[in-house]
Amino acid sequence: MSTTTHPTLDELRAEALEWGRKPRRYGSWYVTEHMVRAMRAYGWTIIVGALGQPIMYLLGLAVGLAALIQVPVRSHGGEVGYLVFVAPALLITAAIAVASEEMTYPVMAGFKWRRYFYGFNASSLSSPQIANGVIAGATARMFVAVAAYYLFIWIFGAVPHPETGWLSIVAGVAAGLAFGVPLMAYAGSIEDDKGQFALVQRFLFMPMFLFSGTFYPLETLPVWLQWIGWVSPVWHGAELGRVATYGADISAAMIAVHIVYLVVLTVAGYLWGRRVFIERLAK
Repeated sequence: MSTTTHPTLDELRAEALEWGRKPRRYGSWYVTEHMVRAMRAYGWTIIVGALGQPIMYLLGLAVGLAALIQVPVRSHGGEVGYLVFVAPALLITAAIAVASEEMTYPVMAGFKWRRYFYGFNASSLSSPQIANGVIAGATARMFVAVAAYYLFIWIFGAVPHPETGWLSIVAGVAAGLAFGVPLMAYAGSIEDDKGQFALVQRFLFMPMFLFSGTFYPLETLPVWLQWIGWVSPVWHGAELGRVATYGADISAAMIAVHIVYLVVLTVAGYLWGRRVFIERLAK
């Protein structure tokens, strides 16, 4: 005659506590998984953007504009072809464009329209873990876009130093985070959509794209416009990308400045965003 043993109350409590600890331990990854799975709803847009955009830009530059600009670009005491000069900046811009998409409307949807952040917070997940998951999910998409961009600039011959060129992918993700994490904090603080994100695109993203040394060296601009590049993650990331892809002659001190600036923006944005998520999800 078989006997069935039932778990004791203490064993049930221990099991329940373990199930409660697991989301606490891996909560950020659970949110990341949700954000990545949610991207499947517009997966083709991501694929076309990650592959089609670099192809169109690089064809336009390599076959079109670069064919007209025969004079090499003088930058950092040396001369490089126009496509080689522009390609790292386009790679950085691709990361920032992804950040501006993933850190705006999806964040506002989580708080206002679909309110799934409140559902996460009602479980064992903490507010900081939700913020971490949003950042990690956006970073995953940024990495895919930047890696695809790097592949194409390498195919088009815009990476003279491929042994270090892959570091431009790291620079792209870092620049995307430096722009996107503060933007996430701002998006989380908005109660109603009144066109704020359109203003960000027009008066932040576009000036950074046009006046951050993307298509010509920053020092060729008037001083009263150069400040846009100095404060822009695009310029700092592009300079790091140029060091990686073609060995631009930039001093170690300036490389450190570029890295520190991107890190400071990311950390400051994260601290702000963390506080926004905690305060808003507590309501």
